[in-house]
Order: sequence, then C-alpha cells, then structure tokens
Amino acid sequence: MTTAELIVQADTVHTLDVGRPTAEAVAMAGGIIVGVGSRAEAMAWRGRATEVIDLGPATLTPGLVDGHLHPVTGVDMTRGVDLTTVTSLPQLVDVLRGAPRVEPEGWVLGWGLSPDAFARTPLTYAPLVQALGEAPVFLLMNDAHAALASPSALRAAGIDGPRAFAGATEIVCDEAGRPTGHLLEIPAYELVVAVMPPEADVVRRDKLRQLLRDMAAVGLTAGNAMDFQGDSGALVAALEEETDLPLRLRFAPLCMPGAGPAEIAEILDQQRIGGRRWQVEGVKFMIDGTIDGGTAWLHEPDCFGESTAPFWPEPQAYAEALRHLAAAGVPTVTHAIGDAGVRYVLDALEDLPAAPTRVPHRIEHLETVPDDLVGRFARQDVTASMQPTHCTLYARADQTDNWSHRLGPERAGRAWRTRDLRAEGARLVLGSDWPVAPYDPRAVLADAQLRRPHGRPEIPEIRPEQRLTARMALEGYTTHAAAAAGLERVAGRIREGFRADLSAFGLDPLLVPPDEFAEAAVPLTVVDGTVAHRG
Repeated sequence: MTTAELIVQADTVHTLDVGRPTAEAVAMAGGIIVGVGSRAEAMAWRGRATEVIDLGPATLTPGLVDGHLHPVTGVDMTRGVDLTTVTSLPQLVDVLRGAPRVEPEGWVLGWGLSPDAFARTPLTYAPLVQALGEAPVFLLMNDAHAALASPSALRAAGIDGPRAFAGATEIVCDEAGRPTGHLLEIPAYELVVAVMPPEADVVRRDKLRQLLRDMAAVGLTAGNAMDFQGDSGALVAALEEETDLPLRLRFAPLCMPGAGPAEIAEILDQQRIGGRRWQVEGVKFMIDGTIDGGTAWLHEPDCFGESTAPFWPEPQAYAEALRHLAAAGVPTVTHAIGDAGVRYVLDALEDLPAAPTRVPHRIEHLETVPDDLVGRFARQDVTASMQPTHCTLYARADQTDNWSHRLGPERAGRAWRTRDLRAEGARLVLGSDWPVAPYDPRAVLADAQLRRPHGRPEIPEIRPEQRLTARMALEGYTTHAAAAAGLERVAGRIREGFRADLSAFGLDPLLVPPDEFAEAAVPLTVVDGTVAHRG
C-alpha cells in the first residue's frame, strides 16, 4: 500500500460503503483514500512524514456536499444589514434606522427580508420611507427573487413606471402606473443594483475567502454553485492563486429567457473553465420564480390570482435551449417550484434524446408536487434537489405563512415531499440555497428529519410524514450528491480509491437526536487529502 500522507482516526467512521460500513481509520495520499480500517491496521500505513490526527470519540463521514448554493453572487446579495430575523413592519423600521450607510450617496442596503413581515398588507416602500425618508434604500427579499427599493433608489435607476421584460418579471405599479417599490424577479431589481455604490474587488474577494473558510468550518467539503455571472470566474481564480480553496465548487452558469445563439455558445465555452478545486459543469435554467413572490408557475392561480405563467414567456424556447445544451453534453439544472413548472420540466427532460454525459439532469426546489409526478423522478433518472430548511424556516404547520396562504390547503399539503420522493426511489440531493437559507449542513440534516426548526420543539411539524431518516438525510449530502454529479465511482463514500474528502463531527449524525446534532462540534474537515478546517 502507498504510504499515507495523512491518517485520520475516530471511534466511529461511517463509510456509507456496504462492503465495509464502519471503520476507525482513514489513510490518504495524493488526494485519494489509500486505506480504510482499524487503528491497529493504520500502524502499517504510516511513514516518517505521515501526519496522524486521532479525533477520539468523534464521528467521521464522507465529505458533505451542499446541493445548491450561491457562494459568489451571494457575497454581493448579502451586502448591508441582515433582515432574516425581522418579523414585523415596526421591527423593520427600527432596524433600518440603525443600519449603516454606504457612502458617498448614503445608501442603506439589506437582505433576507421575509414577506411575512408585511402580514397581509402589500409590499411597498412605505416602511423604507418611514424609517429613512429620502435615503436611497435597497432590500433583497429572502427568496432572492424580489426586492424593495425606495423612491430615491428607483429614481437613481430611472424607474418611473412599468416596463416590458423578456421573462415573468415586473416593476409593480399602483393603479396610476407609479412604482410601489416592489421589484419582482432578478431583471427588475438588477436595474437598481446597477446604480448602487459598487463594492471594491478586494473587499469582495476577502468576503468570499472568509465565506468559504466558514463553510469548511461547519463540515462542507464541496458545493454546487448555481451562479457564474459577471466576474465569478476571475474572483474564484484570484483566490486560488493565493491558496487552495477550502472546498470544491462546481458551477452552473445561468441561462435566462431570451438567450440566443451567442449566449448559448458562451455557456458552452464556459464548460472548459476551471481550476484545481473548481470547475464549470452544467447550466442553470429557471422555468418559474417563487410562490412567495407570486411568480411560480401553477396549474391554478394562487389566492391572489398570481403564479399563472412560466418565467420563460415561450416555454418551448426553454425546451429548445435545454435540448441543445444537453445534446452537447452539458448537464442541466432547472429551478422549478410550482406544480405546472415541475410538470413542464419533467416532460421536457423525458423528450430529450440520450445525451453524451454521465451526469443526470436535475430539478431544483420542487416545493409543491402533485402525486402523479413523484414517481417520475426515479423512472426518468432525474435528480430531485431540495432544501429542507426552506420548509422549516419559511412555512408553518397552521398554514398562516405567506407561502401556504398563497397556495391554499391542498397545494400547501404537498409541501417539500422529501420522504415520498425517496420512497419512490428518487435520487434526492439536499442543500441550503445560501443565502436564501443558512448554509450550515448540521441544521439542514436536522431539519430534514424534524420537519420543524431544530432547537424549537414547541413549533409544530410541517407534514411530519415527510421526515427523512438520519441515514437518508446524510445520503443527501454524500452518496446521492456524488451520484447527482456523476461521481458515484470516485466520491460520496469512504472507500479506497475515492476522493479524500471527509467531515468530522463531535456527535454521531446517525445516532443522536437531530436537535443535538445541529449543535455538534466540527473538529475537522478534510478536502483533497488536506486539512481545510481544524477545530
């Protein structure tokens, strides 16, 4: 056997390998696992330069992979004050009054605002004006598909009335045609983002570096990055010139409605881009928006008469772009939240000819899915990628939240059907969608089992029959995540010849109650056979 460069030992090692499900020691060399066995067996793997880390009673698992996050664009989206804990308009006004200003224009920025803070009242710039008067203000809603802008921010962007967009995007206006400040979907709010004071590249790079370190510190070894806009490649490459990234990143550039031959060709060219621990592999589509914003695609309107149209005005154009890129071997990822959106994407994928790629196509979010669609994921070999904390943090069992209220009891009763998908044999990947929800995988793993926020046993569970077992949840971050990326033969398990990516926890994720595991220590994270975090 090759002499190990690093050996990690722990009382419990969950390999997720049926051939050897448990162990006590893992040896690594050249970024590959070269030995799995007992502490006694590990003595033979050591050389004079071998580093040995014994974690004692800790538990070692295959490296955790976040199925869906936005690390680069998220750095830009999380500028300003964190509004994720705001639950009412008086609280919003109070927080905004104490928020820092971005000079020289004195902008106030914020992110993560829930529509539940507005109760049943329309989303307008009224609380922004109440708090800050004429100051330019931009607040990103928690779904990252809508924003609020103050009158002066709208004027700075030249927004004085409705506009036509290529997708299901809207500058919301009152009956007189005056903007209310509510900007639905990315193309609308990017008009304001374009005139906001820019953040220095060095600051953005420092923020991204710290973000990736923080992600490694909670046990993440990789992430599927659903962004590659603007200078994303340059930013990540600049970091990797300094040192190895603390986790692997797999990017999928966004293909927006109206994309023509030039945009498609650019996405194809981007598939050749990458570095030591990052690569572009895939394309991200959005067939609809969000239920909270009224831009999802539902078979029947929501309670406000909204969510009736796809994000692509001509969905057949989406299907054609999907077909073209898939035929070129590009793995496709499609955001689909509403029932009509999920159905359309499954139909489009079913019509695809066999593609020259080992990576299955996937659908993201899947927030409300009818019974007849659940079994199609396994039959069509389509990956279901879901975020359990979207359910536990932003919905309520009594359906008084904005998401459930918009859908009504029947469709809200189909919320985040994780267990049903697994029962039908689907490949189920779990993730956070950061910055829409926190990236800590311990929280996601816990909430996937609890169907309520961890640490809050007083909160009723949302559709408890959809709980995942502890092993199913862990598989969503390991074996299923690897298979979704076409890497099931080299990643997702602790096995000789596999990637040397490991996550260590102070508590056993398969044995301890989920509420306890959510608070477990993370003593070690290993990426590519090197220590990315040591607690």
